[in-house]
Amino acid sequence: MTTPQPERAVVVGGGLAGITAALELADAGLGVTLIEGRPRLGGLAFSFRRGDLTVDNGQHVYLRCCTAYGWFLDRVGGTHLAPLQDRLDVPVLDVAHPRGPRLGRLRRSALPVPLHLARSLATYPHLSLAERASVGRAALALKRLDPADPALDGVDFATWLGRHGQSARTIEALWDLVGVATLNATAPHASLGLAAMVFKTGLLSEPGAADIGWAHVPLGELHDTLARKALASAGVRVETRTKAESVSRTESGAWRVEVGGETLDAEVVVLAVPQREAHDLLPHGALDDPGKLLDIGTAPILNLHVVYDRKVLRQPFFAALGSPVQWVFDRTESSGLTGGGQYLAVSQSAAEDEIDEPVAALRARYLPELERLLPAARGAGVRDFFVTRERTATFAPTPGVGRLRPGAHTNAPGLYLAGAWTATGWPATMEGAVRSGFSAAGAALAVLGRSHAHPLQEAA
Repeated sequence: MTTPQPERAVVVGGGLAGITAALELADAGLGVTLIEGRPRLGGLAFSFRRGDLTVDNGQHVYLRCCTAYGWFLDRVGGTHLAPLQDRLDVPVLDVAHPRGPRLGRLRRSALPVPLHLARSLATYPHLSLAERASVGRAALALKRLDPADPALDGVDFATWLGRHGQSARTIEALWDLVGVATLNATAPHASLGLAAMVFKTGLLSEPGAADIGWAHVPLGELHDTLARKALASAGVRVETRTKAESVSRTESGAWRVEVGGETLDAEVVVLAVPQREAHDLLPHGALDDPGKLLDIGTAPILNLHVVYDRKVLRQPFFAALGSPVQWVFDRTESSGLTGGGQYLAVSQSAAEDEIDEPVAALRARYLPELERLLPAARGAGVRDFFVTRERTATFAPTPGVGRLRPGAHTNAPGLYLAGAWTATGWPATMEGAVRSGFSAAGAALAVLGRSHAHPLQEAA
C-alpha cells in the first residue's frame, strides 16, 4: 500500500467525522486516502446482520436544526431515506399516573417561537398547571443564555433548573425526557452550556427546529454503502481493516502514517478517531496538554431489541414515563422482518447502571415493562430478544468538559483533529461529528491556501 508520491491528505477514521473531512478535502481538489480499522464505515452508527434481520446497533435520530447532518445525507444521496416529520410530534406515555396510563403529546404548531409549543405545553397532561407555567418561565430564561459562555460549562443543568423553579417531576417529564436522549446524561450530570445549546437550538430557535428525522433503512446503507459511493465518486481512496499505528513527521516536513509496516505520506493528516486513540497517535508537542483528552469521560447507551410475533405498536415511536423504558421505535420495515411480526428497538441512554447486566436480567425486567406500556404485547409471542451495548457511545457531557475539548487545530502544522468529542459546541451527536469534519477540513484547506465553499460554511 506504499505510495511512490505523497498523498495530499490522509484521514484516519471512517466515522461521520472522517467521511465528512475526506469528502470536503477531495471536493477541494486534494488527493485523499481514508483509513478505517473496522471492515465498514460509519463509526458508532452502523448496522449488522442477525439471521434474516438487518439490525442497527442503536436508534439514531436527528432534528431539522441538524443542518450539517442534513448536508451529509444530501451529499451521499440519502436524504429521502431518512425523512423528517412534517411537524414535531412526540407521543409520551405515562404508565405510573394515579388514574392509570395516560398519553400526552409534545407537538408544535406553525406559530413563531415560543408560541409554537404553547398549546402543546398548555395541554400536556404529565405536568400540573403550575408546573407548565414554570416551564414557560424557565424557557424564557434559557433563551437568554449564551451556550458559548465558559461560565455555563462549569454548572450542572439540574442546579440551574432548580434555581428556576423546576420541580423533580418537571425535570423528569420534560427536561430529562429530551435531555437524556440528546445529551446522554441526566440533568445533574450535564453541563449547562451543552444543555442550553440543545434546548435553545432545538426548541427555541425556529418553529421547526426540533422536527425529528430518522433512517427508514438500515444505518449501514447510509453511512457505509452510500458513503463509500460518494467517496469513490470524489476520488477518495478508502482502506478498511487498516489501522494507523503511528503518525510522525519526515525529515522533509511531510507527514507519515504507519500502517501495518507500510507508510502513507501526506501534507495533511486528519485524526478522526476517538479521543483516547487520538491521544495515542498524537506526536509529541502536538497539543499543549494532551492529557486532557484522557480526562474526557465516556457515557454508554444500551439498546434492547424485541421481535414479537404480531404487531403491538401502531405509532412509529414513543417516549415513556413512570417506567425504566425511555424511547421505543418500530424498526420492522427497515430491518427486513417478514411474517407478520414486529421488531421494536428500545433505546436506553445514560445506561451506566445497566450496560453490563446479563441479557437474561434485562429480558426479565423489560419485557414486563413493554407489556405495561403496550397492552397488545400482553400474550404476544417473543421471537427474539437481544441486546447491543455501546459502552463508549458518546463523550460524557459533564460540567467542565468544555475546557477539555480541543479544536481542530493542533500545534503541528498539517495535523488536525475531528470527532464529535472535539470543540464543536454540540453534544456527541451525528450533527457534532459532521461539523467536526467540516472544521478539520476547513482548517487544513485554509493553511494550504485552498478555497472551497461548501453549502454550510456556518457549520464549521
